[in-house]
Amino acid sequence: MRRRVVVTGMGIVNPLGHDVATMWNALLEGRSGVGPITIFDALGYPTTIAAEVKNWDVSLVGEDRLYWDIRGRHTRFAVGAAKQAILQSGILDSKIDPNRLGVYLGAGEGNQNFASFTSMVSAGLRNGSFDLSGFFERGLQTMDPAAEMEQEPNMPAAHLADLFNAQGHNSNCLTACAASSQAVGEATELIRSGEADAMIAGGCHSMIHPFGLTGFSLLTTLSQRNSDPTKASRPFDRERDGFVLGEGAAIVILEEFEHARRRGAEIYGEILGYGSTADAYRITDIHPEGRGAIGCMKHSIADAKLNLEEIGYVNAHGTSTAVNDRTETLACKGVFGERAKLTPISSTKSMMGHLIAAAGATEMIVCLLAIRNSILPPTINQEYPDPDCDLDYIPNVARPAKIKAALNNSFGFGGQNVSLTVGTLRNGSSA
Repeated sequence: MRRRVVVTGMGIVNPLGHDVATMWNALLEGRSGVGPITIFDALGYPTTIAAEVKNWDVSLVGEDRLYWDIRGRHTRFAVGAAKQAILQSGILDSKIDPNRLGVYLGAGEGNQNFASFTSMVSAGLRNGSFDLSGFFERGLQTMDPAAEMEQEPNMPAAHLADLFNAQGHNSNCLTACAASSQAVGEATELIRSGEADAMIAGGCHSMIHPFGLTGFSLLTTLSQRNSDPTKASRPFDRERDGFVLGEGAAIVILEEFEHARRRGAEIYGEILGYGSTADAYRITDIHPEGRGAIGCMKHSIADAKLNLEEIGYVNAHGTSTAVNDRTETLACKGVFGERAKLTPISSTKSMMGHLIAAAGATEMIVCLLAIRNSILPPTINQEYPDPDCDLDYIPNVARPAKIKAALNNSFGFGGQNVSLTVGTLRNGSSA
């Protein structure tokens, strides 16, 4: 019998709140965290809006701001979310063997010093040609080695391991928008197999910087509804024109059930199923029949040993792009069949934007909260029906519903697909 995995702590830092409760209340109220970009001057870009984390720094979770300022913005978010989750779980008070406590994150790139980079490019331009020696010389003068090290995606996981003396398995994956869901799924497998007793898992990311905005603008995936930011993210709506960049971190403490039970930990839900597939199709295009999405949803539900009618809610990937929303709708029909129109679906990206690598773990926490509180968050900005998106997306207003299991979808560029099934504690009460 494989070991069971439960959630004993949750932490959030994102555009809708600096903790789980604040974010949850904002979701239920249908509030948007989208506004004009203030982190840098985005004038001249086709998109000038994003969902930023505002009025937050690590001192709010008891950390020295001066120590963390050189670290990546996403690392600071991860520290904030992880300290909340660790405190809530009480795992460090349980005398857990540090070698049995690990970290698995889906984290993106760190600091992007755009000013230094442009200065280096300018130094390399001489007499109408590009001189690498000038480029390198300016780089050696202006770049900070410690700050440059923080660009590496593995650094948030390394910092969390150090902060909490987690000496067990330590990994980071960067499978685009599926990253933190995959991190939770892989961390679950480590506990199931007996390689760990508890894992600090989740993700963190911020792509609200010139390189990130440039890349997504070139891909034409971002909404350009700059004059009406709170209406810009509109998953499954006929007038959608792209997603909105967000940022933040979501961390959960995953624990082997008997380990959690013996120490009397409060349990917030159980990780029931994990499915992961690849479209094996194109780098930026979803397979038109949704085959990867269908596969990972089916795998996750089968891994959870649930029937389709036991899935009471789906938190959709729901990015607000024309192709994703249409294909995800098709995939849900491919999985649920006649039950597709009876299964409530919503995209909370309509309110917090797309947190990229941090999105999946954030939305898994939303699923746990929906089960725990018997209410389903809405998809806001549902104004114009799309005949290609004809399922129940919980339009605009949260909905009371008693459910025992939910499915969380994360589909990333490159054809990376992950679905997590979470639910109430089996053979026992929910938290």
